[in-house]
Amino acid sequence: MQVDVGAHTFDVAVSGPDDAPVVLLLHGFPQSGHSWRLVLPTLLDAGFRVVVPDQRGYSPGARPDDVEDYRIGPLAGDALGILDALGVDRAHVVGHDWGAAVAWQLGARHPERVRTLTAVSVPHPRAFITALRTDDEQRAASTYMRDFATPSYDAVLLADDAARFRSLFGPMPGAVDVEHMLVRAREPGALAAWLRWYAAQRLEDVADTPDVPVPTLHVWSDGDHALRRAGAEGTAACVSGPYRLDVLPGVSHWIPEEAADALGALLVEHLGSALPG
Repeated sequence: MQVDVGAHTFDVAVSGPDDAPVVLLLHGFPQSGHSWRLVLPTLLDAGFRVVVPDQRGYSPGARPDDVEDYRIGPLAGDALGILDALGVDRAHVVGHDWGAAVAWQLGARHPERVRTLTAVSVPHPRAFITALRTDDEQRAASTYMRDFATPSYDAVLLADDAARFRSLFGPMPGAVDVEHMLVRAREPGALAAWLRWYAAQRLEDVADTPDVPVPTLHVWSDGDHALRRAGAEGTAACVSGPYRLDVLPGVSHWIPEEAADALGALLVEHLGSALPG
């Protein structure tokens, strides 16, 4: 289905019973709602209603040209607007990668809209900033972000049959659907829009992110080459509500696809703990 939020139209998949608790799944770069396909059946079997949008830049009807339109405030506003359009007052919010960055803002700045928060891979923004300042390993792991923020870097990623794009996934497990991503990335203007999430980063937008008061699960994998241990371990100090960190050993950054069963089980447990009764 399509959902209008302001001037933008988002592609949103909605499934599950109309009267069930809602789970909002927010994808990361360079993916789409398709990245949650292996987790979705577990949530549906557990009785949830699941809302899976293609976020700003990924939905063709929500692909502005201005980098400033991809700052974290508008991105979080999109998620709230989608919930509003669907008549959802509160949702379990789950995000991976950039979707986790949006999810942290929802949990921290709009806790009245969030039943539980689950951040997959990405730590709380303040914990990540501290890791960048104090941890050599995280600093080295984050150098790619400068490249991604460079104008026209989409052409670099797609050159030579998308060799650099494919290299993002390393010795990828079969579950990661790179070809699906590439079909979408080759749409005119698509990958350039996705990369605007990096170009739009502003320290002042996230440095004052409040502590999160809602029940929070952080899922991190020790095989994540982009996000290292310091940020994951520092996140506990940024959550004032019930908090749990689960580490998936030997799993890469692409948790929703590589470790869908493990993530699904953790989600059902976490979300279920917040249900009445």
